[in-house]
Amino acid sequence: MADTLRQGSPAKRAAIARAALDVFVREGYARASVDAIAVAAGVSKRTIYDYYGDKERLFLSAIRETMAAQEAAFHELLDRTLGEVTDLEAALTAFGRAFASEMARSAERAAVMRLMIAEAAHFPDLVRAAPEDRPVQRALADRLAELTEQGLLDAPDPLEAAEFLGLLLTGRVNHRSWYGAAPLDDTEIDRLVAGGVWVFLRAYGR
Repeated sequence: MADTLRQGSPAKRAAIARAALDVFVREGYARASVDAIAVAAGVSKRTIYDYYGDKERLFLSAIRETMAAQEAAFHELLDRTLGEVTDLEAALTAFGRAFASEMARSAERAAVMRLMIAEAAHFPDLVRAAPEDRPVQRALADRLAELTEQGLLDAPDPLEAAEFLGLLLTGRVNHRSWYGAAPLDDTEIDRLVAGGVWVFLRAYGR
């Protein structure tokens, strides 16, 4: 069936993906209906099947398109905070504050994360990727490798260092905020990020 699917209008595809994500987040995969998604998107049920084939493909596409947008935003964040680095601690702190704040306060990111956790048993490929195949972690690892080459870090395994940095900057934030469900103020986020940067630099700083 995959080779007979229509590409159709980009705007209509975007509307379907947006509506699908909203319905899947609200209802979960099993309870979400293609009828409800069609109503929310303002299209016919037939159009959804023509574009995506079935509910499973629509679910996976909606998740992956959302993650792709998050990855693009993450690259912009890396360029803005860890592009030209002179003060490593200040740069990591700025990166950590922005990244952790987004994790704690983005309703969409939190909802998608909770949805993926809830559906992981049914869609294991969504969460099974090895670290080197995770675009966000790979991008951070590449940036840490550059900082190592510049003599600002001592990270012989940048991919492992990126995993540790991500955990140190966002792990406690995710835990304290229940993956975005409970609000954290700026003071609490700053405290958690500062602690994570301190530990990371003790492990990897020059």
